[in-house]
Amino acid sequence: MALQIWEALKEAIPEYTGLSPATFFTVLALALAVYHVASGLFGSSDRPREREEESQPLPPPVQLGEITEEELKQYDGTDPKKPLLMAIKGQIYDVSLSRMFYGPGGPYALFAGKDASRALAKMSFEDKDLTGDVSGLGPFELEALQDWEYKFMSKYVKVGTVKKSVPETGDGAPTGEPTESADRDVAKPAEDGPIETAAVKTEETPSGADVAKE
Repeated sequence: MALQIWEALKEAIPEYTGLSPATFFTVLALALAVYHVASGLFGSSDRPREREEESQPLPPPVQLGEITEEELKQYDGTDPKKPLLMAIKGQIYDVSLSRMFYGPGGPYALFAGKDASRALAKMSFEDKDLTGDVSGLGPFELEALQDWEYKFMSKYVKVGTVKKSVPETGDGAPTGEPTESADRDVAKPAEDGPIETAAVKTEETPSGADVAKE
């Protein structure tokens, strides 16, 4: 069967192309080679750029110092120009190296831009646990949180700390100061000496019995 097809091709090639079978297949092979080279040059011109962009090193971590939780939210990965940050136990780390995990669309994206200590300790994805408050955690949860902290310390660069808010009283003064000022107010009368004045007055003014005797 194959021999019959070959014989038919040998007869058809000169008739339709005017070339001998050997010349025809040589030209065909050259055309395929040229096409392959051309497609390799032009078709893959964008690939080196993509690889170059992927292989570009990340910018060095920027030290932020002490920032508030509200400011930390700006580094949740939604802005590609800003580093991807996450805090644990009040310590902020640059996790841009693991953007596929903590960046938008990643499995742990909801932890980015927050102090998620409680959520990490409990392995919880609930909004109420996305906080740095670790009060009430059990020993196993605290141990799990410690493991997370060791992992962050060994893999990522610390770039700052979360500023803790100070509880305030109704008049806006931090708690603890009113007590101190109250103590000073209580001690003031003793310093001014109304008691001492009363004692001097008692000594200088004769009693009713002494007046009667005189």
